[in-house]
Amino acid sequence: MNRARHTYSWAVVILLLTASMGILGGCGNNNLQKIKERGSITILTTNRATTYYYNRDNEPTGPEYEMSQAFAKYLGVSVKYKIFNSTEDMITALRNHEGDFAAASLTVTPARQAEFSFGPIYQETSEYIVCHRGRAKIKDRDDLKNINIIVAAGTSYIETLKKYPEITWQISTEHDTATLLAKVAKKEIDCTVSDSTLYSIERRYNTTLQSKYTLTTDSKLAWMLNRGNGDVQRSMTRWFTRYKSDGHLGTMINKYYGFVEIFDYVDIHKFLRRMKTRLPKYKHFFLDAAAINKISPTTLAAQSYQESHWNRKAKSPTGVRGLMMLTQPVAKSLGVTNRLHPKQNIYAGAKFYAKMKAMFSHVDEPDRTWLALAAYNVGRGHFSDAQGLAKKLNKDPNKWYEMKEVLPLLAKEEFYKDLRYGYARGNEPVRYVMRIRSYEELLRDYFRK
Repeated sequence: MNRARHTYSWAVVILLLTASMGILGGCGNNNLQKIKERGSITILTTNRATTYYYNRDNEPTGPEYEMSQAFAKYLGVSVKYKIFNSTEDMITALRNHEGDFAAASLTVTPARQAEFSFGPIYQETSEYIVCHRGRAKIKDRDDLKNINIIVAAGTSYIETLKKYPEITWQISTEHDTATLLAKVAKKEIDCTVSDSTLYSIERRYNTTLQSKYTLTTDSKLAWMLNRGNGDVQRSMTRWFTRYKSDGHLGTMINKYYGFVEIFDYVDIHKFLRRMKTRLPKYKHFFLDAAAINKISPTTLAAQSYQESHWNRKAKSPTGVRGLMMLTQPVAKSLGVTNRLHPKQNIYAGAKFYAKMKAMFSHVDEPDRTWLALAAYNVGRGHFSDAQGLAKKLNKDPNKWYEMKEVLPLLAKEEFYKDLRYGYARGNEPVRYVMRIRSYEELLRDYFRK
C-alpha cells in the first residue's frame, strides 16, 4: 500500500514537472521545427528609425527588418511582423507567446535575462541623458540632482536609472523615446534618456537636442526570446556567425548609421532652413532630372546641397560652378552653355552622376550609390586606385564600409607612391558621402509630398 502511494506521488511530480516545462517553453509553440513546418516566423518589433519603418517607396526597411529577413532566408521561411507602439507592449506580447522572438534594438539587462533568453550580441551602444541644448551642462553626479527625467515605459533605461539614486525620474506609458526626444527639443519636458543610435538620428530632425551626460557606454543589443527556445537560439547563433563573417553586419550598420557620425548643429540648422527657402525653387528640376536618368531625386538634391548649398551662383576656387558645381570640361561634354543656369546645371549633374552609377552596375544598392558618389567627388581614376588598393589589403572594393577605410590611405605616401594617379585627399570623398547621406535622411519625406 505504501509502495503504491509512493509510486503514485512520483507520477504526480513527473506530471507537474512536465506541465511546468510546457509552460516555460511556451507549450512547444515557438520551437524551430514548428517554425519550419508552418513556413513562417513571427517577429515582434516597433516602428522606429532604429528598428522597422517604411521608406520613401513605401517599402519596409530598417536594421531589424533587414537582419530578420536575412535570418528568415537562412531558415527558408517567410516573415510575419507584429508592430507595437511601445517596447512595453511588445515585451508583454512576447511574454504571452504572440511571436517567436522580439527584434527591436533591445538591450540585454539582468532583469530581462532573468525572464528571457537572448540571441547573439549584434551591436553596442551608449545611454545618454538628453536635454535641450540651452540647458546648463551636467558636469558630475552632483548636478544630476537638478534635473527631472521622463523615460519611456518598458525600456532598459529604467534599470540604468536605478543605479543613480540622485536622479528624479518618471515613467511615461503614453510616449516612446523618439516622442520624448521631440518633447525635450520643444522644451515641453526637461530631459529624457536615449541610446546613442536613436539620439544620433533624432537630433538631425530636432537640432536643439544635446547629450548632457553618459549613463553607460556598454549597452549590448540582441534579439529576445522566451525561455525554452534553445533550438531557435542556437540557429540564430549559427546564422549570425556567418552573417557577420561575410560582412553583412558591417554593411547593414553602415547603411543605417554610417551617416550619423558627422553632426554640425549650425550646418544642419541652415540646411533645414534652406529646405524651406531655397529648395522649393528647384524641386521640380530635381524630380524631372532624376526621373530621366533613373536616379533618386532625394540623393540628387542632397548631393546638390553638399556641392553648392542650393546656391545657383556658387563658385569654388578651382572654378567649378553652379548648383551641381560642374567643371568646365564636364559641362561642355554634356552640352551645358551656361553653368549658372539652374536647369542646365541640375540636368547635367544628374546625367554625369548617372554615368558614374553605370560604372558600378555590378554592385548592389545601396553600396552602388555611395561608391558612385565617392567617385564623383574624388575622380574615377583615384577611385580606381583605391579599389585596387582595397584588393591588396584583402578588403572588398565593392563594399562602402570597406572603401571608406581605404580611401583616406590615398593621402599617405607609403600607399599613394605606388598608385597610378598618386596622391589624393582621400578623406574628402568619405566626408562627402557621409554628409550627402545625412542630408538625404533629412530629405526623406520631402520628395514624397
